[in-house]
Amino acid sequence: MDRRNLLKIMSLLIGGMILIRILDGQYMAYGGFMNWVLYNVEMLPGIVIGLSFHEFGHAWVSDRFGDPTPRRQGRISLNPLHHVDWIGFLCLLFAGFGWGKPVEIDPRYYKKPRRDEFLVSIAGVFMNLVTAVLFSILLRLLLMTSLSQMISEDTMQGYMALVLLRVVDYIIQINVVLMIFNLLPIPPLDGFGILTQIFDLRKKSWYMSFYRVGPILLVLLIMFGGLDFVLNPLTNGILSFLQRVIISPAMTAAV
Repeated sequence: MDRRNLLKIMSLLIGGMILIRILDGQYMAYGGFMNWVLYNVEMLPGIVIGLSFHEFGHAWVSDRFGDPTPRRQGRISLNPLHHVDWIGFLCLLFAGFGWGKPVEIDPRYYKKPRRDEFLVSIAGVFMNLVTAVLFSILLRLLLMTSLSQMISEDTMQGYMALVLLRVVDYIIQINVVLMIFNLLPIPPLDGFGILTQIFDLRKKSWYMSFYRVGPILLVLLIMFGGLDFVLNPLTNGILSFLQRVIISPAMTAAV
C-alpha cells in the first residue's frame, strides 16, 4: 500500500470517527456547544505542552547521540509551533486522538544504533511522565494557597481560580494519557519502536507489512473502543497514584 492510498484510508476513517461523534451527540454531552468550546480551551494548554514536550524529548536525545537532523529542522525547542502537526491537533480536539509532528532521525549517526534508537523512542513518553509529575507538584502547591478557598466563592476570582486548577489538572491527565497511548506496541507509536530495538524486529519478514498497516489498525481500534480495556485502567491507575502520593486527597475536594 503506497503512502497516498494510506492517507486516503486514514482520512476516511478519521472523518468517520468525527461523524459518529456528531451523530452520537458527544459534542453536546457537555451541556451545549459553548460548554464544549470552553472545555477544549481549558484542555488546550495540556495538549500543546504534552505534544511539544514529547517531541522535544525525541529530538533532544537524538541530538545528544550525534544526529544533526533534529537540530537542522529546528526541533531542539519547546516552541509548540515547531512540534504541532495541525491535522493531528484538530483530530485530537474533534476525533478524540491526535499526534504531533514526528521527529525525523538518522540512526546512521548513532554509535550504538539499537541502544540509541531505543533511548530516542522512550524519550518522548519519559518527558510526558516527568511533565505529569512536575505539574502534580505544582497542583499540590496551588492547593496549599488561598486558591482552594477561593473556588467556593461565587465571584470572578473564584471562577478564575477554578479554571486555573482545572487547566493544571488537565495538563496532568493529558500527559499521562499521551504516555500510555504512545507505549502501545502498534506502529507508528513509540511502544512499537521500543519493541523493535529490544527484539530487533526489522529482521523479521513481517515487519514492513505490519508497519504499513499499523496506522489503519490503530484508528480502527480507537474507533471501536478496542484500546479502552488497556488505556483506561493504566491511565486511571497512574493518575490515582499521582493523586495519592503527590497531590493528596485535597485535590478531589478542590477541583
